[in-house]
Amino acid sequence: MPATTGRTTAPDGLVTPPAGAGGRPQERGREAGTRLYGRDPELRLLSDLTSRGLAGAGGALLLRGEAGIGKTALLGAARDAAVRQGARALSAVGVQSEASVPFAGLHQLLRPVLDRAPALIPRQRQALLAAFGMAEGVAPELFSVGLASLELISGLAETAPVVLVVDDAQWVDGPSGEVLAFVARRLDTERAVMLLAVRDGHDTVLNDAGLPELALAQLDDDAAGALLAARAPGLAQAVRDRLLAEAAGNPLALAELPAALSGDGVRQASAPWLPITRRLERTFLSRAAGLPAAARTILLIAAADDEGDLAEILRAAELLDGTPLSVGSLEPAVQARLIELDGYDVRFRHPLIRSALYQAATPSRRLAAHAALAAALDGHQERRAWHRAAASPGPDDDAALELEAAARKALARGAPRAAAVALRRAAQLSAADGSRGRLLLRAAEIDFELGDAAAARRKLAEARSARLAEGERLRLILWTEALNEESWYSPERVRVFADVADQLAGSESDGAALALRALWPLSIGCWYGNPAQETRDLVVKTARRLGRGDGDPMVLSIAACADPVKEAAWVLGEMPEVVPESVADPAEQHALGASLTAIWAFDLSWPFLCASVDGLRRQGRLGLLGEALASQAWAAVHLGKHRLAESAADEAARLSRDTGRPRWALVADLALATLASERGDQERANELIRTTEAELLSVGAQSILGFAQFARGRHALVNNQHGDAFEQFARVLDPSDVAYHPYVGYLGIADLIEAAVRTGRDEEAERHLAALDAVAKRTTSPFLRAMAAYARPLVAPDDAAEPLYQQALDSGLSRWPLHRARLLLAYGRWLRRRRRLLESRPPLRAAMESFDALGIAAFSEDARAELRAAGEAVGRPAPDTLDRLTPQELQIARLAASGMTNREIGTQLFLSHRTVGFHLSRIFPKLGITSRGQLRLADLGGD
Repeated sequence: MPATTGRTTAPDGLVTPPAGAGGRPQERGREAGTRLYGRDPELRLLSDLTSRGLAGAGGALLLRGEAGIGKTALLGAARDAAVRQGARALSAVGVQSEASVPFAGLHQLLRPVLDRAPALIPRQRQALLAAFGMAEGVAPELFSVGLASLELISGLAETAPVVLVVDDAQWVDGPSGEVLAFVARRLDTERAVMLLAVRDGHDTVLNDAGLPELALAQLDDDAAGALLAARAPGLAQAVRDRLLAEAAGNPLALAELPAALSGDGVRQASAPWLPITRRLERTFLSRAAGLPAAARTILLIAAADDEGDLAEILRAAELLDGTPLSVGSLEPAVQARLIELDGYDVRFRHPLIRSALYQAATPSRRLAAHAALAAALDGHQERRAWHRAAASPGPDDDAALELEAAARKALARGAPRAAAVALRRAAQLSAADGSRGRLLLRAAEIDFELGDAAAARRKLAEARSARLAEGERLRLILWTEALNEESWYSPERVRVFADVADQLAGSESDGAALALRALWPLSIGCWYGNPAQETRDLVVKTARRLGRGDGDPMVLSIAACADPVKEAAWVLGEMPEVVPESVADPAEQHALGASLTAIWAFDLSWPFLCASVDGLRRQGRLGLLGEALASQAWAAVHLGKHRLAESAADEAARLSRDTGRPRWALVADLALATLASERGDQERANELIRTTEAELLSVGAQSILGFAQFARGRHALVNNQHGDAFEQFARVLDPSDVAYHPYVGYLGIADLIEAAVRTGRDEEAERHLAALDAVAKRTTSPFLRAMAAYARPLVAPDDAAEPLYQQALDSGLSRWPLHRARLLLAYGRWLRRRRRLLESRPPLRAAMESFDALGIAAFSEDARAELRAAGEAVGRPAPDTLDRLTPQELQIARLAASGMTNREIGTQLFLSHRTVGFHLSRIFPKLGITSRGQLRLADLGGD
């Protein structure tokens, strides 16, 4: 949103008030003080948090409570206390009417310091200004805007601590809310604190942000009585008793209701009961009723406005009544303590005042107020469009066209969710035989791209009854089938989809590409579900028909997921012609890389996943980046790249929770659990598995339980609990088990066979080996072939085992270091138990060294014990210095060692440069170094 004209700004970014304007700060302070009776514990908590923030250990706190419970007063007191200690305060207030204008709340918060935007690196500056409509260019990713905002705040905090205060955050627009959550989670090393207030009963993005919360309860009897006595000391006892009962411990009610009593207070106090909010609204309306007409008009315009700009409000009020107005016209409303002026900003003293004035106006008067604002906002396309829509009593094609243009603007500013909302509202303003269907269809496609299937389904259902052109009708059917989970299992529904896809491909230039995108979720459903073979065949045939020729990455991805066993050989045969550089879109690189892991081709998936992670990181697409990192982490687990796996999984879990993709966070957590087991951190492994399984079951994500069973099985195996390991791995291959998933089951089938052998289940071992051999032969998967080579000597009789050990070690396991080391251990143990002690030492020693390098403590200790039994003296492994670093610290250390600056590292990892510096200050002593130069010489490992 562009900065509003007509303001004057001091060099330090502080708004300079016009002559004669003011908000009566002493009076505001006294009123806030009377509403803070009984809030000493909460105020101390806020004071402690802000004090820590001023000292460089920032953070965030979300206040939650009913209207009038004291949130605004506490925020004001904390802000004022921070300012007295030298902090810079930035504030914003959510407004219902601005909730559809993307980045309006963020612009309100950062507007006073946008003069500092030139100090940002070009990419961040461009993202922030594009989000505010102040620059043209490629649509910024939401979290690029978040990082730019974080850097702006971090840079500001270098000169003075910063306190960020956001009141009524439930009405902040969605994109701003996501950016605020992103920033709030990254303030722990900044000299900055974010305080937010949310009214009970509202669902916002902040609810799932994982921020610490403080719920404000009603005042107890003593505090309520003290507050009422301070506010209205001369009340008769009957009136006092009734007010205490009606206020029910609500501070704002106790402070404001006495002012409504006039004349016979006893009679008024005995009036019929009304809800507190309604009582308060009537109290505020009674103050407004006696104001001059001009002041009432200004109040209505301000209540309908989304910006609070004084000049804008006066201009719209003049248009509404046709009467010239001035700042003096507001003075009665200021004196009535309904609004206050802060520079050129008009602010209501409490959000309930705004809602009371707006709701009390007649419908025609509200429509007229929005029409006046739309006329006054001729240079503000998006805000004008929304006010014009609010001024429309019924269908209005011109208003719909303006909202459609606002949706395009929102897309250009990197706010697709806001664009979808604008398109739906435009559809509501359009006639059914006009553009309604087209607008709903486009909004549904945006929802699909955002992964919001439920919202897309709702809009498609609405579009079904509207007029649509032939191509639009085909797209409606296509998306409806793609989003209908029954289509994932029914051949009949897939045939309908395929027929529509063929028609669309023949009628529109991008029809085939669109149909392939819609087919992708069906192929994912085939991988996670268990459809009939006919369904799988139809999905693959349709993809091949729609493809751009041999080696089409999207066709390969769909085929691999739709039918891993049958199509793996074909996909693997096509892969020599496809390289990461030939796939331009990082999202397609991820789709192909993840699909290759679905057919157990981890070695082939690796370059695509790495390229995808790099590309998505550059583009700031954090949601997809979290998914790509989770896929990369699991590939790294199987490739023996354990440190990289831990770093990728750690970042994937954080980013996925940041971006509201909890299932991917759980997948990453299970990779971390597997790695923790192998490192010997059994307590952490158990906790991660336990909490993840509970969450998966609670959200119905049973298709991911197979990964949890793999983590449990590997945990048991590394602890030599072979019976338990067998049971855990076997569950994933048991069709009657809730965790059944044959494709995930083959990830651990070699472990399952080993556990069967070690527990005397020879028939089970032979049966599973036969199944593994068959699938490996059919798929030609190098991983499955290697696993079969690993398992054969374990199952073979003693007189046939040795050549199988040697054959597997010579070729089949070179790309799978964990299994190679385990087979070296098994071979060395086999030789030692046949008293071939000298021959057993080399494989045992090689196994020990490999386990040490991989950081797998339990297996390393097994190898040492076998070596000692073979007569070789071995000491304990030297502690690895890198184990002192967290995964994120190791990531930062490696980037710093490569020569990157703190700002460049921060851009890579979506942290502020100050946070990067903080981490480096902890990394240096852990590594026993004191400078960046020494860091470049340090051994930071690698996979």
